[in-house]
Amino acid sequence: MSAADIPVGGLAPFTTIDWPGRLAAAVFLRGCPWRCPYCHNADLQRVAGPRQPFSEVLDLLEQRRGFLDGVVFSGGEPTMHRQLPVALRQVRRLGFATALHTGGAYPEILEQILAAGLVDWVGFDVKAPFEHYQGVTGRADSGARARRSLELLQRSGVEYELRTTVYRPLLGDEQLQQLAGQLGPAAANRLVLQQARESGGGGDDASLQQLAARLVPLLGQVGVR
Repeated sequence: MSAADIPVGGLAPFTTIDWPGRLAAAVFLRGCPWRCPYCHNADLQRVAGPRQPFSEVLDLLEQRRGFLDGVVFSGGEPTMHRQLPVALRQVRRLGFATALHTGGAYPEILEQILAAGLVDWVGFDVKAPFEHYQGVTGRADSGARARRSLELLQRSGVEYELRTTVYRPLLGDEQLQQLAGQLGPAAANRLVLQQARESGGGGDDASLQQLAARLVPLLGQVGVR
């Protein structure tokens, strides 16, 4: 299998926010089976659309050796593509550490990646209590898939961060407390609350800080971004 046709929808040659503590490039892949209303990259939800050759990504990385710590594969939902493990291997052969952003929609691909040691860090989006996932993603099986993926990640030993976008129409205080209870030790000192981009969807930074403080007894330190 070749990574040549993997659908690259965008490339950030330098980022300090997509992999905390690392200087990285970010590769954004097209396609996602879920339709979260607050999606930050809604233009990447469809596989069809403008794309650039993966060879251009590799060419840029060749030029950035010694300047970047690693490469993040984001999206969209990167694990939607069976070529992803091949792409990760190619990047690692260039000497870069690799990271992944995922919502856990394809646990079978995530399991393959984790078992092969193809990522050094994962940013995992947790949407809601697992039984309420359909209301966020529009897919009936999404909660079970996300739960399975998180279990695989937790057992893998790979470093990770959990991120929850606080979109008030779908995630109120009660549901957030329920989610914290479900996550338990998996989220201890690893959870970050993110503001929804939609106006009025997630409140301001102060309200997120208050939410985070209420979760501390359950999860320890909770970040805000």
